[in-house]
Amino acid sequence: MNRLVPLTKIILTLGVSVAAIVLTRPSALAALVLGELLVLFVTGVLCRQARAVAGLVLFAIVLGVVQYLGGGSVESSYVTGLRMLAMTTVFLFLLVTTRLQDLTAAMVTQLKIPYTYAFMFTAALRFVPDFLAENRAIFEAQECRGLVLKGHFFRRLKMYPAVIQPLVLKSLARSETMALSLELRGFGGGRERFAVSVVPRAADYAVIGAIVIGTAGAVVARIVYGA
Repeated sequence: MNRLVPLTKIILTLGVSVAAIVLTRPSALAALVLGELLVLFVTGVLCRQARAVAGLVLFAIVLGVVQYLGGGSVESSYVTGLRMLAMTTVFLFLLVTTRLQDLTAAMVTQLKIPYTYAFMFTAALRFVPDFLAENRAIFEAQECRGLVLKGHFFRRLKMYPAVIQPLVLKSLARSETMALSLELRGFGGGRERFAVSVVPRAADYAVIGAIVIGTAGAVVARIVYGA
């Protein structure tokens, strides 16, 4: 699975997302999630990204509880949580196993998405880890200066502007630096070239066929059996 080209993984993400939206029974959605977790385990992603997967599971539980407290039934709460978990888990697999430059090349050369939009999408993904790292560094720096960011919710809410303000300023400075760098390199000149090859191979076509059949099966099961 790790050797599949980005196009195959994008189709996998779309196929699983469609199946998660179409399926309405908790048992069917649970089977879909277990299948995804099995793929993550076999490819080694589950071990490397255990904390991220645990975070997604926790968020799915919280989302299900919110659904139930909002007046939903127990079954609808299960469906909401499992549906979200299925869609985010496959997206995690796409991001972890695909280099962003390969993803950009596939979006431009095969999906025919304009380079500007493809670059904006992958650049946003690229800066998420940096954003989190900067948030953690600012948090620790402010604590070293004596700022107390612990206590009850309203106390922390009052103190958090001391973290948010420098974080926003650093993000703006990073954006300006990036914009200047892109301008100096002739970004948007219409002469984009990619050094990587993202052409599907035989294994990719086999997986794509299996994805199409599986997604179509989920749609048929929803229509015929109400799955």
